[in-house]
Amino acid sequence: MENYLQFEEPIKLIHDEILKVKGVEANSGVDSSKLIKDLEKKKDQTIKDIFKDLTPWQRVQLSRHPDRPYSLDYINALTDGNFVELHGDRNVKDDKAMVGGFGQIDGKTYMIVGQQKGINTKMRQYRNFGMPNPEGYRKALRLFKLAEKFNKPIITLIDTPGAFPGLEAEERGQGEAIARNIYEMMRLKVPVICIIIGEGASGGALGIGVGDKVMMLENSWYSVISPENCSTILWRSWDYKEQAATALKLTSTDMKSLKIVDDIIKEPLGGAHRDREGVFEAVKSAIIKNVEKLEKMDADKRMAKRIDKFCEMGVYKGR
Repeated sequence: MENYLQFEEPIKLIHDEILKVKGVEANSGVDSSKLIKDLEKKKDQTIKDIFKDLTPWQRVQLSRHPDRPYSLDYINALTDGNFVELHGDRNVKDDKAMVGGFGQIDGKTYMIVGQQKGINTKMRQYRNFGMPNPEGYRKALRLFKLAEKFNKPIITLIDTPGAFPGLEAEERGQGEAIARNIYEMMRLKVPVICIIIGEGASGGALGIGVGDKVMMLENSWYSVISPENCSTILWRSWDYKEQAATALKLTSTDMKSLKIVDDIIKEPLGGAHRDREGVFEAVKSAIIKNVEKLEKMDADKRMAKRIDKFCEMGVYKGR
């Protein structure tokens, strides 16, 4: 059953009408193909009208859509099932919120690392709602270094509401683990591509977000804090989350204009969840195109350019 967000209610009403007409047709035998066709056209036009001018808060809602593909969906689609997952940080345990391993895309081997959410309540608990502990970031770093050792390009898929804020995470060095990843990713000798596929919140995202090319899906977001938490801090209430989403400038177009990300990957009309194959193909094309360019560069020059890119963020250059 297809899930609809609150602002998609007009689409749902037409969809329900189509199902109703199809049910009547099946029971009565009356040909309703013309009416169904007209309703399908009306539905397509309604989707176009709604999605041509989404607010930042609506894009945040889309990034969290329950049917939206998660990291393992992308990994399995991109690698045609040849992904070999690697586990553990060789120190504490295997963090299920962070997945990674080797996989081939069009015959070329990549190290792919991403944050994984769950598709139901049980899996969300198992994956810790996509919020990695320090051992998740240390596992990611171990895999980055393994990729560097074997000279394989790295792809990271970012989708997290933030690093896990629990007491045990802080005791095991959450801040140090994220800071270490940022430092080490700057100095990797292999090409690194980071793609924000859903939520990109705070240091939880940045812990695997340092790359030569940082890209965002059209309906993803990237910010130091979520709109709800920002609203709670500024207004002592979640009621102002829509205003916070606008003020935070967290959408893909905002991030591109501020030069925080390099490119935006267009999503199919209606969001990634409505055409999974379409969004998988768009991501695959972006990866292949950018890796080909990056591999032509000298490793030291590529690393220096990566460092310069991040060092220039937020710097004001006066006249």
